[in-house]
Amino acid sequence: MHGSTMTGYPRSAVHAYTRHALENEINSASPHKLILMLFDGALASIAQARKHIEASQISAKGNAISKAIAIVEEGLRLSLDKNVGGELAQNLDALYEYISHRLLLANIQNDVAMLDESTQLLNQLRDAWQGIAPQGGGAPTDPASPPPPDAGDRQTASYGKV
Repeated sequence: MHGSTMTGYPRSAVHAYTRHALENEINSASPHKLILMLFDGALASIAQARKHIEASQISAKGNAISKAIAIVEEGLRLSLDKNVGGELAQNLDALYEYISHRLLLANIQNDVAMLDESTQLLNQLRDAWQGIAPQGGGAPTDPASPPPPDAGDRQTASYGKV
């Protein structure tokens, strides 16, 4: 069954379906969910890179780490709005820069420990971000709470723009 999956569907069709499903999820996701998806993507890429290092697949390792760095730099780091997020955004910016640097060194040195460190830091950030998820689809639970930001605004008060 060259060029097809176990189910008999051509790989290109399965890939197109998967890509379409991901695009739909991204298009319908809240700004909060988009950040979680970025964390998940970076963590998955780092996990792939770790497997590639262990299998001595240097080219694939480099591609996976490059993808993780791109997500951290172009997704997470660029989504920060330092004017809105203040000191927290500044601290996150420095931490994302550190993670990117560690990933770059892990790539150069084939260092699994640096990948593990990056994974641990990103998991902690992801858990914290997930912990501040809007309740009930973003509707305030306390009538005295301020209204949620306009969904079209793509802003969060503590993190910045998404």
